[in-house]
Amino acid sequence: MKKVEKIAGQALRFRRFARKNFAVFCSLHKVVNIGVITASTLLFALPDTAQAQEVIKHAASEEETSVSLDEVEVTASRAPMALNQAARIVTVISAREIAAAPVTSIQDLLEYAAGVDVRQRGEGGTQADISIRGGTFDQIAVLLNGVNLSNPQTGHYSFDIPVNLSDIERIEIISGPASRIFGASAFAGAINIITKAKAEKVITTDVSAGMHEWWKLEAGINHQSGNFSQRLSAGYNSSGGYTDNTDFKILNLFWQGVARTDEADLSFQAGINDKGYGANSFYSAAYPNQYDKTRRYFLSAGAETKGRIRFTPKLYWTRHTDRFELFRDNPASWYTGHNYHESQVFGSSINASTSWALGQTTAGTEFRNEGIRSNVLGTDLKQPQEVPSSDGIFFTKGANRSNLSFFLEHNILLKRFTLSAGLLANYHTDLDNKIRLYPGIDASYRIGTNTKVYGSWNRSLRMPTFTDLYYKSKTNIGNPNLLPEESEAFELGIKYGTHFLNGHIAGFYRKGSNMIDWVKQNPDDLWESKNLTEVNNLGIETNISFLPEEVFGESFFIKKVSLGYNYIDQDKSSEGYISNYALDYLKHKFSAQVSHKLSKNISATWYVRWQDRAGSFTRYEALKPAREEAYAPYCVADLNISYSLKKATFYAEVNNLFDAVYYDLGNIPQPGIWFKAGFNYTFSY
Repeated sequence: MKKVEKIAGQALRFRRFARKNFAVFCSLHKVVNIGVITASTLLFALPDTAQAQEVIKHAASEEETSVSLDEVEVTASRAPMALNQAARIVTVISAREIAAAPVTSIQDLLEYAAGVDVRQRGEGGTQADISIRGGTFDQIAVLLNGVNLSNPQTGHYSFDIPVNLSDIERIEIISGPASRIFGASAFAGAINIITKAKAEKVITTDVSAGMHEWWKLEAGINHQSGNFSQRLSAGYNSSGGYTDNTDFKILNLFWQGVARTDEADLSFQAGINDKGYGANSFYSAAYPNQYDKTRRYFLSAGAETKGRIRFTPKLYWTRHTDRFELFRDNPASWYTGHNYHESQVFGSSINASTSWALGQTTAGTEFRNEGIRSNVLGTDLKQPQEVPSSDGIFFTKGANRSNLSFFLEHNILLKRFTLSAGLLANYHTDLDNKIRLYPGIDASYRIGTNTKVYGSWNRSLRMPTFTDLYYKSKTNIGNPNLLPEESEAFELGIKYGTHFLNGHIAGFYRKGSNMIDWVKQNPDDLWESKNLTEVNNLGIETNISFLPEEVFGESFFIKKVSLGYNYIDQDKSSEGYISNYALDYLKHKFSAQVSHKLSKNISATWYVRWQDRAGSFTRYEALKPAREEAYAPYCVADLNISYSLKKATFYAEVNNLFDAVYYDLGNIPQPGIWFKAGFNYTFSY
């Protein structure tokens, strides 16, 4: 370890690692808070770098110990490595950044992440389609503590995750194809949500209320007993809705436990996410009075052994149910009933990793089984099966498929050079009896102390969802003959980072074949799922953030200024189709953020984003025929003001400060100005 600075009292600051094992942490005998320099910084972030310290309270002694690091292990490869060694774009959003943001859900939080497109359908975390770098919402892997929760029924439900914002330690966003790291679902990238499992005894609460009958209550407790630490949390939020049929109620229950022994660290987690919400025009603007009721159950267990060869076995199971009502009330005479679905996933994996003279090698295998029962999706069941808790309703259709993958990866970590090369061998029961290979290479080279150039090449695939294959309704028709999507992606970039200035610029190109989209040729036609011949994305992503207080001192009133811009140009063979997802990409995205002090304990942060989307949507208005209308550019500003005391923080936030009228997806209007206020409190016991 190099350059260890004594700050004050117990405060230590680490400037740089010597690329050796992290045994130094064991010698400190202190709680260590890991801060990061993000490779692709969240535009509104106040990064927990070696320049911006975060204070931690010891539960027993109330002694303040501030330890900040410019490196943190992230899952940018099969074997976790320090963030500044990762040879690709990884955005890390810390708990501190989350607490400062005027957001109520993970979906809201991702609005400001570089390269991420969030198409909101409803507020408060009800539903949003999230994609990365011009992909679609079905093309990203969504993980909770490394467990893949991507929904095989549809990506609309992948963010039905049983955690509250106050549960989250950090969020990692991996931009670009990551199939060799996270499997087939990580076609365009991955989002890994890491929750808090600190060895401490604290209770946290967060309460807020606001316009449109909004209110939220969250509570969590961290408890430590010997070598076992755990967190139990519950959260509930609801709203009467900002327009007709946009009300919602959401409940989250989550438990996480970690047991540490001399031989291995064991981890467990379980959760329930329960939602009911008005789905105004979610799936068809012709029927705005839709309703959705969903529930997810989740269990997992894993381990990480210690020693020269590190084994990481993992088991997980998740069940997702939903009842979709095309008519919440007053159904049409032809309406025969609601859609019922139950998808179930179970999987297991084991990794083996070791470090030796030529680098770090990881190998392993993963098995994943996906099944669904439905009265809409799949092929006919031999015998109908009753829908739980719904007398007289039966599942009549179903489908099941399995995926088996093997992987091998090797990392070379030198003082200035990093190389990560790997191969995924994939076998899927819905395809022919062939094993498909998906290789990838990431490399970076450090020029001097503060500058790094990097490049990558990766191949990837995605299987169609059950909705893509089988869905049939008054407005949609699936296609059971769909082929899997495949892509090849290239990226080149340069990063620069000092204690007060961070930035990057990257160019990327992705060539996609057999891309799946819901399309139609005329506004009044049915939406059909089809393999578009080719969709190629060429783009540039850049961001720069400046921390004035690191130059002018902590008394300086401006804390951070950040600017970012994202551009994508898409070349597609769409044969004149109207697109619902894949061809409606985010062409331009500009973001800006300024954080400043108002007084010693009061701070404010302003967030602005401007977006311009390619494509169009079908406009439905009373007494007028349906027509196709291009998406209009829009600008949205948000504001957060907080007053911080020793254990409590009072906050007020305003979203869409200037009441802009805009559309993220289809004919669904987004909320106008929305004010919320609340407080959070933390105490030790």
